[in-house]
Amino acid sequence: MGRRTSRAFRPMITLRSVLFQVLFYTHLIGQLLINLPVFFLRSEEARWRTVKGWARNSLWLLRHVAGTHSVVEKADLVPNGPCIVAAKHQSFWDVIVLLLVVERPTFILKKELMGIPVFGWYARTMGMIPVDRSRRAAVLPSLLAGARKAVAEGRQIVIYPEGTRSAPGTAPNYRPGIHYLYAELGLPVVPVALNSGLFWPRQAVRREPGTIRAEFLEPIPPGLEREPFISELRDRIEARSLDLVKRAYAERPDLPKSDLVTRLLADPDPHPAVEERAPAGTQGL
Repeated sequence: MGRRTSRAFRPMITLRSVLFQVLFYTHLIGQLLINLPVFFLRSEEARWRTVKGWARNSLWLLRHVAGTHSVVEKADLVPNGPCIVAAKHQSFWDVIVLLLVVERPTFILKKELMGIPVFGWYARTMGMIPVDRSRRAAVLPSLLAGARKAVAEGRQIVIYPEGTRSAPGTAPNYRPGIHYLYAELGLPVVPVALNSGLFWPRQAVRREPGTIRAEFLEPIPPGLEREPFISELRDRIEARSLDLVKRAYAERPDLPKSDLVTRLLADPDPHPAVEERAPAGTQGL
């Protein structure tokens, strides 16, 4: 039987959510400032230990303060060498988990984030790829140049194909940048499905108790044309993400449900079925 959270406990959930927010951002800002004097002098390996340590601590806070567990499945599908990781994007949780699970990720992010004091310095030092969406003609060449540099360093490129966070149930809009990288780099693409927006909603303080799940899916090999590739990627991610949404409500039936999610669950087959790989290992974080 799924776990239920009584309405009487809603004020406690709100209190724990606020406490988590305070501790999370205090920890984030504290780590940025404390490590600032020495971070840029450290080896790359030491820098990654610092970043992954912050991510691990953040998930610890989420679990023990907000009561929200984090589970990642089939992370072994990510190659050790260069590849493209294409993930559903619903909350900040997605960034934290991919920083922790992917060995040496290079994130593609908005150029505006590079302008944030201190954070921008860290992002540049860690080799993240900024994209200036106001200069459309220059976006793809700039993106490709940064991606090729990351590939030459043996890193994994992380991209959110929809370009921004979207609430669960939002109609998917997969942009052409993912196929451009896929075609130009000739790398496999590892899709990632998740349900994080149910527990860590965008632009909201509330953190719901329960279990956020992310699942890596079978890589898409190089060589597909644009339309077949986008369809394959979208269908895999959306179908499995829907399964994870359903699982969340099976585990906790009283989890708040937006109108978008209600409509999503009312459609018996909004996305094509996807053949599942036998579970290789589940990682609790």
